[in-house]
Amino acid sequence: MNNNKYKLLLIEDEENIHNFVTALLEANGYQVIGARTCAEGTMLFSSHCPDLVILDLGLPDGDGMEFLREIRRGSVVPVIVLSARTNEADKVQALDLGANDYVTKPFGSAELLARVRSAMRNFRYSVHSGAGGNRYESQGLVIDYDARRVFCQGTEIKFTQIEYNILAFLSAHPGKVMTYAAIIKAIWGYNDLGSRKKLQVNMANIRKKLGAKPGEISHIVNELGVGYRMLRSDEE
Repeated sequence: MNNNKYKLLLIEDEENIHNFVTALLEANGYQVIGARTCAEGTMLFSSHCPDLVILDLGLPDGDGMEFLREIRRGSVVPVIVLSARTNEADKVQALDLGANDYVTKPFGSAELLARVRSAMRNFRYSVHSGAGGNRYESQGLVIDYDARRVFCQGTEIKFTQIEYNILAFLSAHPGKVMTYAAIIKAIWGYNDLGSRKKLQVNMANIRKKLGAKPGEISHIVNELGVGYRMLRSDEE
């Protein structure tokens, strides 16, 4: 069974809607992290690194526009605004601030799920287009971006959410050295004093799971002092 589900952050304070959307998403195979305030949403966004955010605008401790403005300073994670505000100016502002979509309440279940799939599909395409489609294949390593599954020499390898996101990001740029800063920004959206150490720990786990041994080149090369590079399919 694939446990590497897409992780969605739902920021919604209205209890009935929060519970309904959570149940709907979970029934359709998503993992849902719930927040009911801007402050809680910001904390969970930083700690869980979701694949998509569903954001209400009228929150108890502030306007969701501020949350959107803040995360867009360092993250391109797709955001769907889910709001009772139908004013055109609100929609335009949210989209100008970086929202990927705007759904007004009340909404249909099928429509919301379609919007989520569309946002995720467009984001995957933009991130992985450099890898040449929906799969990465090189020297026995296969990454299925749609299913979020990784196989090495025919055996499925289980990765954490963060490990998978790092691996997928590197594989989208085969042969290119991705700097520590670029990887950190793409995965966590921010860079602090512990970011590089956190990246190095995750990379050590990834390389171990892929069967890399000390002094041996295996799929990912560590360019010391610079970053990491995923090997191209024609490299040995």
